[in-house]
This record gives sequence, structure tokens and C-alpha cells, in this order.
Amino acid sequence: KIIVVDSYSTDRTVEIAESLGVEIRQHEFVNQAQQFQWALDHCPIQTDWVMRMDADEYLEADAQEEILSRLPTMEQAIDGIYLNRKKFFYGEWIRHGGIYPLLMLRIWRTGKGRVEQRWMDEHIVLPERAKTVQFSGNFVDDNLHGITAWIDKHNAYATREMVELLNNKYGLFEKDEAVKRFDDPQAKRKRILKDNMYSNMPVGLRAFLYFLYRYVIRLGFLDGSKGFIFHFMQGFWYRLLVDAKVIEIQAKCKGDRAKIVQALKKDYGIQF
Repeated sequence: KIIVVDSYSTDRTVEIAESLGVEIRQHEFVNQAQQFQWALDHCPIQTDWVMRMDADEYLEADAQEEILSRLPTMEQAIDGIYLNRKKFFYGEWIRHGGIYPLLMLRIWRTGKGRVEQRWMDEHIVLPERAKTVQFSGNFVDDNLHGITAWIDKHNAYATREMVELLNNKYGLFEKDEAVKRFDDPQAKRKRILKDNMYSNMPVGLRAFLYFLYRYVIRLGFLDGSKGFIFHFMQGFWYRLLVDAKVIEIQAKCKGDRAKIVQALKKDYGIQF
């Protein structure tokens, strides 16, 4: 059973989905975390398991076979399943730079998982001491809309990332501390480094250092010319754009927490 939660799109999304027998729900978009949690809370989910898939993702054949064969016989104690994400850019698999393998919890027993409430980089959270397993199959993240759409999407991402960085510094809203319960050491390590180390580095410089880390130390240069574009755009340009937004709003508000909250609402339509 497939349910698509559409945020009142004006293209042919609903028409195409309905022609394929997909169930449609409509909900105004705030951010990814709130949208997906709304789906979990309001959609008529009657299956034993739930799987999260974004619109630019698909399962490889071996992952499909593994899910179909293993889920029906999964022991009752298992509440969640991790899959590996494969990132494609311009049709090329990005293998290096710390991009692969990237384990993500994407399948869980109905009623067990919730979405960590963050403006960016949210995870599925299970109850404490929940047992999980890792499947060998991959799901693929492959944006087919070209570089202009990619830039537009990452500009929106940068605004949400800016909110997270500002919150780390100014305490704009209460954090969802679910990261403390992650059973995935990879996700926990990345979140701790991001919140406690990266966010405290000099604005601007951290984007350059992160790109060097990915492209040189984590061997991103082995991904070739298309890989260079991806690592530069996603590992430097995007991170620098986030910092530019942080610099802009801090300068405008002179570090005043109340003014930052007001500016986020006025300039970006963001309310907490």
C-alpha cells in the first residue's frame, strides 16, 4: 500500500499518483519532519511495517527481493531495519567522500517509529532498547531534475540548516534530544560532531574545511569530474550558502535572540 502526502502541488503529481492506484493525502508543508510525522499520525496505516521513501528515491532489485523475503519471517523482537543509501549525481554513483555507505533506518514496525523533530537532517527514532537489523540491499537517491532544480532545493535546505545552526547558538526553540537514543553509532557520531564541533567553528571557514575533509581525506576526488561537481556543490557551496544566511541574519539582528525569531518569521515564514 502506497500513500503519498502531497503539499498542494500544482503540477501533475496527484494526477499521476492516482493513475497508479496510490492513495493521496494533502497537508500544508512546513518541513520534512513535520510532514512525515503528520503522515504517521493521520494516514490509515494498517500494514505491519512502515517504510519511508522520498519522491526521488527507489529500491534496487536486490533490496526489493530482500524485503519481500525477510519481512514475513522477521522475529517479533525486531522493530527497525536499516538500509544503505546510494547517492547518484548526473547518473554517476558517488562512492567516496563519506557518502557511501550511509546507513539509514527506513523500515519499522507500525506504531514503533516517530520522526525526530528537526528543521534539517531528521531521523526516524525508535523506543529505547528497540532491536534493529541491517539489510544488505540499497535504496537509491537520484534527483533527475537537473542542476537548477538541485540548486533550488538546496537553497531551501540551506534555510532550514541555518535555523538549526542559529538554534545551537541562540536557543530559539527546545531541541528534540532523540539523538541520545540512536542505536546507530554512525548517525549519533555525525550528529554530535555537527552540533558540538562544526557549529562552533568559524563561520565560512568551516565550509572550506569540510570540503577538504570530504574531497581529500575521505577520497572524494576518486569520484571523477562529476563527483567533483557534487562534492564542491554539496560539500562547499551548500555549506557556504548556509553560513551566508547565518551571517546575514546575525548582522541584521545584531545577535538579539528575539529579533532573530522575528526575522525568521518575516523573511522566511518560519514560526516555532
